[in-house]
Amino acid sequence: MSEQNHYIIDLRRLPIGTHEFDIQLDDAFFEGLEKSEILRGRIGCKATLNLREEDYQLTIAVHGTVFVVCDRCLDPMPLEIEANDELMNDEPKAPNDEIDLSWLAYEIVSINIPIVHCHQAGECNKQMELLLHDHLCDEPEPEDKV
Repeated sequence: MSEQNHYIIDLRRLPIGTHEFDIQLDDAFFEGLEKSEILRGRIGCKATLNLREEDYQLTIAVHGTVFVVCDRCLDPMPLEIEANDELMNDEPKAPNDEIDLSWLAYEIVSINIPIVHCHQAGECNKQMELLLHDHLCDEPEPEDKV
């Protein structure tokens, strides 16, 4: 992953109180990930950190579009993502506490991608639809004889 796309917050350097951060996850961020189902995208992220003496609360809202592979035709397809998540840390802060906002935003985007992702009817790659249709079995399966 490219270092320029890291948004690391060092909790030791922030004063107690509420802090807001706006970040963008872009094509370069997603292309730099290994083994991700997200091909590319543009995600806006707004994070609100409530830093207290002993712990913190982090709220992250993500919105935008990512591209994944269609399960049916294997062409890239867009998915709109809109999600909010709240993270609590009730453990005492450690001296080296850091938060990687880009990674947390990526995780929120990832868990909001449907398990099955297919183009809407009629939007798949036409050549692949023809190939799939040629390999469909239209005959009913034989019944088991006992």
